[in-house]
Amino acid sequence: MLTKILRAALALTTLGIAQAHAAGVPTDDLDEVIVSARKHALIGTVESSSQGTVTRAQLETRPVLRTGELLETVPGLVVTQHSGDGKANQYFLRGFNLDHGTDLATSVDGIPVNMHTHGHGQGYTDINFVIPELLDRIEYKKGTYYAEEGNFSAAGAIDLRYRRDLDDNVFSLTLGEDSYARGLLAGSTDVAGGDLLFGVDYARTDGPWDLEEDLRRVNALVKFSIGERGDGWSVSAAAYDGEWTSTDQIPERAVQSGVLDRFGFFDPTNGGDSHRYALSFDVARPLDLSGLGAWSFAANAYALDYQLDLFSNFTYALNSIDGDQFEQFDDRKAYGLHSSISRETNFGGMRGQLKFGVDTRFDDIGRVGLYLTDDRVRLTTVREDSVDRLGVGFFVEQQIQATEWLRVIAGLRHDRAQFDVSSDTRANSGSAAGRITSPKLSLVFGPWSETEFFVNAGRGFHENDARGTTISVDPTDGVTAAERVRPMVRASGGEIGVRTALVPYTQLALTAWTLDLDSELLYVGDAGATEANRASERRGIELGVYVTPRAWLTLDADLAWSRARFSEFPFPDFSGAGNFIPGAVERVASLGLAVQHPGGWFGGARFRHFGEAPLIEDDSVRSDPTTLVNLEVGRRIGRRFSIALAAYNVFGSRDNDITYFYESQLPGEAAPAEGRHFHPVEPRTLRMTIETRW
Repeated sequence: MLTKILRAALALTTLGIAQAHAAGVPTDDLDEVIVSARKHALIGTVESSSQGTVTRAQLETRPVLRTGELLETVPGLVVTQHSGDGKANQYFLRGFNLDHGTDLATSVDGIPVNMHTHGHGQGYTDINFVIPELLDRIEYKKGTYYAEEGNFSAAGAIDLRYRRDLDDNVFSLTLGEDSYARGLLAGSTDVAGGDLLFGVDYARTDGPWDLEEDLRRVNALVKFSIGERGDGWSVSAAAYDGEWTSTDQIPERAVQSGVLDRFGFFDPTNGGDSHRYALSFDVARPLDLSGLGAWSFAANAYALDYQLDLFSNFTYALNSIDGDQFEQFDDRKAYGLHSSISRETNFGGMRGQLKFGVDTRFDDIGRVGLYLTDDRVRLTTVREDSVDRLGVGFFVEQQIQATEWLRVIAGLRHDRAQFDVSSDTRANSGSAAGRITSPKLSLVFGPWSETEFFVNAGRGFHENDARGTTISVDPTDGVTAAERVRPMVRASGGEIGVRTALVPYTQLALTAWTLDLDSELLYVGDAGATEANRASERRGIELGVYVTPRAWLTLDADLAWSRARFSEFPFPDFSGAGNFIPGAVERVASLGLAVQHPGGWFGGARFRHFGEAPLIEDDSVRSDPTTLVNLEVGRRIGRRFSIALAAYNVFGSRDNDITYFYESQLPGEAAPAEGRHFHPVEPRTLRMTIETRW
């Protein structure tokens, strides 16, 4: 019944848009909301053609099925899922299968999200704790050219920024198919000369899977702010708790033979629970240092309490007695500080800015473990560790307006990391340390006729899992020798690009980029060991076009192409017979529109396509392309009330969200078999949101 109601309402609402324009809907008592192009006003302010900001207006009109898809506002970034919605998404950008976040540095209000030495994967990035309605903007940078960006930022860096206050208090309720329900209460008020922002978000769903997902998630945020962005301070407290049952990827052969439906499962006890509690303090102040001139100071300090308990089964019955389920556990506290000081400079009439900064983070990982389980009951400990990880980074950056048409940004960054590992296998305990220095240089030419040209080059890095730096023996048998990995892996990148607003109401950015990694070293959380791959190289082209033909209408298109290869030929220590990098998506396309009409209608539509990818090194097995269309249409009724209807996967695509190739054994099979394993996109899904403001 709910499905029929939602479909009928969606049809009526869509029809209403045309009628409203024809009839001339009156605009009395309605807020005028303007949608502007994402690249608006970036000429003369950014360091590369691949840097940008997603505005609040665009976030509000973007139809997203799950929180992680907010990151797809970054051009060329693909967000998928291979398991339950309670865990982190899979990310793809610039020829990387980023797994759950390696090489993509993500932060929320300046607090890093990526987890070092994580139980499920290095750089694990779970943003399920974000409350989308409280976001002010998303700032993104791609490449290795920014002195302020350190660990995990080789492919790019994303910072989601919360608002300081809301225009109105808001309560919204969303209902949808598959028992989906979400409630939000948020608002702000003046307290003691400052702004108090708060939000509480509760969601549940069973999903479209044959096994009910039974997802329960609650988020809460309180933020108190005084002053302005450049002269003030704020303190924030945030909490997230979630639990779920997951349907992991399944073998293609099981569906083809009729053993499973596309939304089927083998292990009904997969799933997990997680929490994240955070406390942070931000301050920004102008400083008048005697004899040293006027400086600006900014700092962000934070503390985290985090836990994940995850149960998975990707191979099913290789162990014919107990099955192949395993548990990954991570329990930690983390503390960090990011601070910087800057001042305006003038060298021989060349004005600029000098900036110094420091990053530090300490992870106190009380327990990170991998266990073999059956129905969530532990049978065997593969490995269990406690880890202390300390990272410190220093950076300096000088911007100079060398001429009216040349801006130079030169930077230098130095990072150090110290690991102390205490393992249940004594031979794998120990200490390790690493250091790396990363120079950066950007040249910006222009503007001429609202057009700038960019040349960027720099080095960056990603840190490897601490357990891989001290390992001596394979934890599965405690005897076989295991090879240690370097604590840090260098990345070298460069790009040339152009950004123009020459055509009225249009912003265009074109970028050609390159990125090399010394070694694709990866700790495989599913196996409890470290896997070393060859050096790699990636090349690509990106195009973004944003058009605002009306103040209330924005059209956008993002196209990205990449070529990813191992740069060394295989030799006996490496499996595979080719140089293709598994999971490296080669083509990404996104088209969309956003509407906030002064007559009260609003909404958005998104077309998203990502192409094939090799699944093994010789490119003999590939994934299929995936195409989705999402749509949202809404209507404001006066100033206080609105209703919106959303349809996800409008055309009922049967494509896959993600595809792998590996060996597994189905219950009843006599021997293991290699094959493609996939997680399907969710079928057509309808949701309705009712919102009131006061």
